Amino acid sequence: MKRIGLFPGTFDPITIGHQDIINRSLPLFDKLFIGIGRNVNKEPMFSVEQRLDWIREIYNDNPKVEAVAFEGLTIRCCQQVNANFILRGIRYVNDFEYEKAIADMNRSLDKNIETIFLTCLPQYTSVASTLVRDVLKNGGDVSQFLPEAVVRSLAKSKSKY
Repeated sequence: MKRIGLFPGTFDPITIGHQDIINRSLPLFDKLFIGIGRNVNKEPMFSVEQRLDWIREIYNDNPKVEAVAFEGLTIRCCQQVNANFILRGIRYVNDFEYEKAIADMNRSLDKNIETIFLTCLPQYTSVASTLVRDVLKNGGDVSQFLPEAVVRSLAKSKSKY
């Protein structure tokens, strides 16, 4: 059986913390889908298309990585892409408590899909998309928190943010 993972999130924008989790997880999977979830309760800063483009550019040379967008339950996205694992990144202890509750719910919805947690490296614990968006909205330099493809793209469209 192939080991297919789904790393769900909003990736608004994708950060070097996300990239670290993705890169370190690749040996675990035959295929990894980066799933951009559309959340009707959140107003994203960047379009789904922009976020998909960034991920596709970053992982252009890696056939194991594919970006997809989805709405609704993460478990349904797993079923659509035949993923048997959900990948989640953990920064803090309280992340684990929250993520474990979600993992338990997902397991009750489909017992064949297992959640794998990877802790982030210490240098990335403070890198969060929410904080990056705040700094960006207030005119700060976020380049140290973002992959080069995102930095280049933001530099081109600086007047929009």
